[in-house]
Amino acid sequence: MSRLLDSCQTTVSPSYRIFGLVDTSVDTYSPHADRARWLLSAPGMVYLQVPPQVIRASVRLESWSTVPPASDAPWSGSEEVEVELPGGDLALETVDGGQRELPLILPSPGLYGMRWQWTFNREGGPFTSPLEGLPEPLPMPTGHEEELNGADQYCLIQIWRAAAA
Repeated sequence: MSRLLDSCQTTVSPSYRIFGLVDTSVDTYSPHADRARWLLSAPGMVYLQVPPQVIRASVRLESWSTVPPASDAPWSGSEEVEVELPGGDLALETVDGGQRELPLILPSPGLYGMRWQWTFNREGGPFTSPLEGLPEPLPMPTGHEEELNGADQYCLIQIWRAAAA
């Protein structure tokens, strides 16, 4: 059974329509990833592409012992990735703001699975996709008003140690 090990909450102001979670031991760069996906990842970093209308995002990060249970709540979007975190110390990063270290504690450096889920503030919409070919406007389900707390976007990032291959 999966256990929640640690969590923290913060806000971020995305720049250039992205913000990311990075390992502070890695020299970050713009990953050459599939721009048709919401998540852009490379060793030590995962970036979320966001709509141009997002000025402030509320972010909750959770560290889990194993894969966390799936949420029953409706989301605007969700993706999972695996990423190597060689140092295990995390920071939120934006192009304009640089890195801001996070107090989230991971069990150890290594390979981690991440589930990113997000939704948008219905009062701030409509929101247009940063990806080509997605429906306009983006869906904005109800049920996350408290977590949004006035922000344009709410993002839940769940992290767990991936099994060794």
